[in-house]
Amino acid sequence: MELDFERCYRAVDSRDQRFDGWFYTGVTSTGIYCRPSCPAMTPKRQNVRFFPSAAAAQTAGLRACRRCRPDAAPGSPQWDVRADVVGRAMRLIADGVVDRDGIPGLAARLGYTERHLHRMLRAEMGAGPLALARAQRAQTARTLIETTGLGMAEVAFAAGFGSVRQFNDTVREVFGAAPSELRTAGRRCPAPGGAGTITLRLAYRPPLHAEALLDFLALRALPGVEEVRDGTYRRGLRLPHGAGEAALTPADGHVTATLRLTDMRDLAPAVARCRRLLDLDADPTAVDGTLAADPALAGVVAAEPGIRLPRSVDGFEMAVRAIVGQQVSVRSARTTLTRLLAHLRPPARHTPGPAGVDQEVSTAGERSREPKPLDQPAEGAGRAWLSGFPTAEEVLGVPDEVFGMPAGRRGTIRGLARAVADGSLDLAPGGDREETVRRLLALPGIGPWTAGYVAMRALGDPDVLLPTDLAVRRGAAALGLPDAPTTLDTYADRWRPWRSYAVIRLWRAA
Repeated sequence: MELDFERCYRAVDSRDQRFDGWFYTGVTSTGIYCRPSCPAMTPKRQNVRFFPSAAAAQTAGLRACRRCRPDAAPGSPQWDVRADVVGRAMRLIADGVVDRDGIPGLAARLGYTERHLHRMLRAEMGAGPLALARAQRAQTARTLIETTGLGMAEVAFAAGFGSVRQFNDTVREVFGAAPSELRTAGRRCPAPGGAGTITLRLAYRPPLHAEALLDFLALRALPGVEEVRDGTYRRGLRLPHGAGEAALTPADGHVTATLRLTDMRDLAPAVARCRRLLDLDADPTAVDGTLAADPALAGVVAAEPGIRLPRSVDGFEMAVRAIVGQQVSVRSARTTLTRLLAHLRPPARHTPGPAGVDQEVSTAGERSREPKPLDQPAEGAGRAWLSGFPTAEEVLGVPDEVFGMPAGRRGTIRGLARAVADGSLDLAPGGDREETVRRLLALPGIGPWTAGYVAMRALGDPDVLLPTDLAVRRGAAALGLPDAPTTLDTYADRWRPWRSYAVIRLWRAA
């Protein structure tokens, strides 16, 4: 990736927070790398190098700045925007695919050879997939070290390292300190709520219109799966190694995330999914600048800067919501989904402990057993967890009479569930957007509106317009825009590549 030195240096000199996560500043005289907004003295030009990723800076032998904590910066917004192989790879790495399936698994998901994938990532990111995953493991380890009371061996395996020795070496190399030193320096107590509970800050690029996010999610909240209460959004999660729950509270400059996990190995995927859900890696300045150039939208953009695109933590869930919501109100769709969930929801589960890691380690420092559950914590016990949305296999087992909808729509949901269950339809963040939309449209009962809604909220496509949507047309009319689908579709070309964000604003205007 080409980084313009002068532009990057001006951002560093002005300590512009908008560029955090876009690139990283390496200082060769000190051997550290920082985020552009680091409050330290601006380094001399001859001592500066710029890197497209933290992994690239680490590969160059630099360690993370302890003052600005560059690894905790918001992610680059281009990985949510881009639909190419590199963008898909970055989303999958963030979701922990490399830790679970290795480089071969990542390459297979993307349909490329390992060598070609390494070459593409190296050219764009300055580091290969293994180095990028290693940088994420290091940040996950630091979070666990500073916010939990887990033993270091438990932290090592929960963060995805193959051995305690590898964990120790990586932490020293990336942060310039031993794990025990990070815990002492962090001085953070484990979060309230008992074992398995972690509280951390999710950074974002300001502005963030938190009220709009919470309003949108509250209107569509499904009982037992999610809720909005006292300014906090809570929902259940289905994670690779077990169940989880997230409580997300917007604050000034960050979102406070309290995660309860049955297995600590799910920390990185849980964080990645929460960030995607709230669109925390977006660049609101770029989005609002494009939309505000249209006089019809300039007023609402000025009144409500930082509107985000609420996405999802589960692509299958969002696709089912889209099908149920065809030609009915949000309230009616919510009622139908609540009935379906009442049939599928298991008995309330009380707070379990996390999956700990057996501390029996071989002499080489390698893991000798799989993680096993710890005892239930005293604090927080007795409160039922929110459940994740049912899987495709569970939905396939629902009797016809439970759906409470026309036979055609019921058949569409079953067809979707079969396609997801047999792997012919990939609704994960790293899926190919164009191919996924094509396969969705091939399913009976799914048309352009449904496929577009899934592309916008499940796949994270920032440039989707829903011109036939009744609320979109009402919002357009309220703002003095053309409300006929064909005319609106043509008019909306001026909003590219952020038409999905325009849809959110038109919904609010309606």
